[in-house]
Amino acid sequence: MTDQAVLQSVLDRAAAGGRITKEEALDLYRHAPLHALGQAADAVRRRRYAGTEHIATYIIERNINYTNVCVTACKFCAFYAAPKDTKKGWSRDLDDILRRCAETVELGGTQIMFQGGHHPDYGVEYYEHHFAAIKQAFPQLVIHSLGASEVEHMARISGVSAEEAIKRIHAAGLDSFAGAGAELLPARPRKAIAPLKESGERWLEIMEIAHKLGVESTSTMLMGTGETNAERIEHIAMIRDTQDRTGGFRAFIPYTYQPENNHLKGRTQATIFEYLRMIAVARLFLDNIAHIQGSWLTVGKEAGQLSLHYGADDLGSIMLEENVVSSAGAKHRSNRQEIIDLIRKAGRTPAQRATTYEHLLVHDDPANDPADDRVVSHISSTAIEGGTAHPELKLISAN
Repeated sequence: MTDQAVLQSVLDRAAAGGRITKEEALDLYRHAPLHALGQAADAVRRRRYAGTEHIATYIIERNINYTNVCVTACKFCAFYAAPKDTKKGWSRDLDDILRRCAETVELGGTQIMFQGGHHPDYGVEYYEHHFAAIKQAFPQLVIHSLGASEVEHMARISGVSAEEAIKRIHAAGLDSFAGAGAELLPARPRKAIAPLKESGERWLEIMEIAHKLGVESTSTMLMGTGETNAERIEHIAMIRDTQDRTGGFRAFIPYTYQPENNHLKGRTQATIFEYLRMIAVARLFLDNIAHIQGSWLTVGKEAGQLSLHYGADDLGSIMLEENVVSSAGAKHRSNRQEIIDLIRKAGRTPAQRATTYEHLLVHDDPANDPADDRVVSHISSTAIEGGTAHPELKLISAN
């Protein structure tokens, strides 16, 4: 057992702005008292955002899943269909995608997450065409989409380099990359859950290429698929090393594995306490990444709210549509007023943000809170088609 005085010394150093090592981060993750860990992480957040430390943010977005056809067959995924599975597989046509963009604008959304399977026919040209069409019709929408895995796939389909693929889709309208496909970056857990994807090193290499081309991104981590504590810390160490070189990661977003309807039999989710410890350690360790985001979608609203006391400064999105993690069992949903209330009851002032984290609307007076209750997170096509969602956002059958 690590000496508690030593742990407190590390916490004090990190809280004061000092850099901690990977080994120290692992000791903190394993052994530091939970409240002391959260207190140190919150001190880092307050210092980083001195002057606006009372604010916690959210964003309104839509995740348009354009196809579920995928060749990678990740074991944790309950969303994909094999290319030959014509009964389960689908792709949305462009008119459907543009209709969803129009609804997003109508409901005050500012960002599109365009994500789906690694379709065997979708190369760079597919994404160029769709991004250009979205930007032409809705120039106000930020396309924060895809990730390094999709770049690797589309480049291979089109026979071009990752660099050329990034340049072309950026020119067509992509604004920034999501952290999609990171899952677990260390080799052992990555091969165990996503054996057909690129290596963690290659994922980071593609992100580094993007950052050097001026395309920033977020970074993520999937927790609870059987990885060790040391592998979790190795994951964030790999991200920090890349960030030291590029400065292109805007945020780090850990989220928990959802165990339903997939091929990871006998696996258990990360506990709420493991999740909160990771939020806190990430805030202490990732001294070169500005934002830490809580993931209420996978851990629930209460745990998401608690993350604001463990170093998180952002509560993520009111997602007008999401079909990937919900396919694996995520059932949490919320509307804008609930998210505002969660933030306010955590002792923070809520603010709607842009993709690049500027404050668009600060809710400093409850009397002026937005009255439109249509801004609801809808995370399941089954629930929406079953009539529980607002009729304006009912999903149509995909072609």
